[in-house]
Amino acid sequence: MASSPAVLIRLVASAYSIAQKAGMIVRSVMAGGDLGIVEKTSSVDLQTKADRLVQMSICSSLAQKFPKLTIIGEELVVWVDPLDGTKEYTEGLLDNVTVLIGIAYEGRAIAGVINQPYYNYQAGADAVLGRTIWGILGLGAFGFQLNEVPDGKHIITTTRSHSSKLVNDCISAMNPDNVLRVGGAGNKIIQLIEGKASAYVFASPGCKKWDTCAPEVILCAVGGKLTDIHGNALQYHKEVKHMNSAGVLATLRNHDYYASRVPETVKKALVP
Repeated sequence: MASSPAVLIRLVASAYSIAQKAGMIVRSVMAGGDLGIVEKTSSVDLQTKADRLVQMSICSSLAQKFPKLTIIGEELVVWVDPLDGTKEYTEGLLDNVTVLIGIAYEGRAIAGVINQPYYNYQAGADAVLGRTIWGILGLGAFGFQLNEVPDGKHIITTTRSHSSKLVNDCISAMNPDNVLRVGGAGNKIIQLIEGKASAYVFASPGCKKWDTCAPEVILCAVGGKLTDIHGNALQYHKEVKHMNSAGVLATLRNHDYYASRVPETVKKALVP
């Protein structure tokens, strides 16, 4: 199945439509006032009613249209994060929130869709909310305006709620002009492609494959790069470990510059 470009285009088109519906569900739950928050592993690892409803919607929709697909398949694997930036969602930081649908073939991320349910939410009561960004390797990425940080500026985007000494030591080694602490892996990649940050640095094992698959495609489709802290490419095959145990380093340009500045102490602490 995965060898057919027609199937990939159908799958991406379906993911685009499904992601837009997911964005509507996210907004509907927030408008209803009952987020149904439960703690998964800690007070910063949360799940809401929106997580559960979106996950159910995405999985059932894809299963109906692609009954032989395994969602997370054989060579083709779909990685879904129904609500990336859940903690920020519960705290009203709505521009941090995304829905992520990533598609991988033979372990490589090849297509992705990011829906921002609350894009434009600060533009006033009459603003049209939400947008969907999508991309396919070799074709491009669409739904946004590509911009870059000015030459010579080093602006780091990193975790808002999962910081640590290791994370901060790695950021300091980059000698940044500014550090943005925000939620959501999808949101951080959007900051890169829209010229708000030059590197996403997360020297911690907290991020998972469903957080990075779709964003990696969008970034790489416009010439960027996403690796672990050691510079290794991430794998997305069916049996891979879900945790990105060696952290995440992503850039739109000059990846080698940032990779070269990762301290050896950080690399030794994060085992691939």
